[in-house]
Amino acid sequence: MQESSVQKVAVITAATGGIGSAIARSFSATGYSLVLNAPSNEKLCTLRAQLDGPCVALAGNLRAESMPQVLLDAALENFGRCDVCFNNSGLLEAGSIEALDIERVCNMVRVNVEGTFRMAYTFLQHFAGQGFGHLVNTSFALSQRVQPAAGAYAATKYAVEALSEALRMELSGTDVSVSCVEPGRVRTSRRGHWEEAPADLMGIRDPYEPESVARMVLFMLEQPARATLHLIAEHPELASV
Repeated sequence: MQESSVQKVAVITAATGGIGSAIARSFSATGYSLVLNAPSNEKLCTLRAQLDGPCVALAGNLRAESMPQVLLDAALENFGRCDVCFNNSGLLEAGSIEALDIERVCNMVRVNVEGTFRMAYTFLQHFAGQGFGHLVNTSFALSQRVQPAAGAYAATKYAVEALSEALRMELSGTDVSVSCVEPGRVRTSRRGHWEEAPADLMGIRDPYEPESVARMVLFMLEQPARATLHLIAEHPELASV
């Protein structure tokens, strides 16, 4: 069991996005040492320069099968431990049947499902071996209210929720926790290849601030071991679907 006086270590994927960077800042301010991951080394270096606490940045894509183990090894080699994995990577592809690019959809599935699953099992196997740890998976409130043109994306996020629940039950009675957070649209400037943000296309107009999600995640981590949480921050637009 870890001592509360020991500086904890967290691994964060998609660390340069809106939610990821807010999590990184909040964790760093709370005293965590961090291992940050995102595809862009330039963006990771910019984020690392904004943090006060110890931090290692490793650029890479979760489509690479080895990346989860690389991130875990970086935490152990640089800080001697790992307490939290914030499993946050994800892509969003949405569109009508006629317009959807199936290759983009399959790439999304590889990142959102396979990449997320590999991270989850790699870190949970380590946590189970050391007797403690907390995995936090990121989903999206849309998975609970499927909308036209976003079915494939919702399916990937529902897969994350199903996995989270199964892992929670498997590890119940231990000091390893599994949580899942489901924010609605979060304010971000990222649009990728979209002329209009996909959430706008789906009618989600009132975004949350990334810091709100960070507060929810910190609340999860403050709970006693074995108190597993599943938090949904749902938009009124989705609730009416």
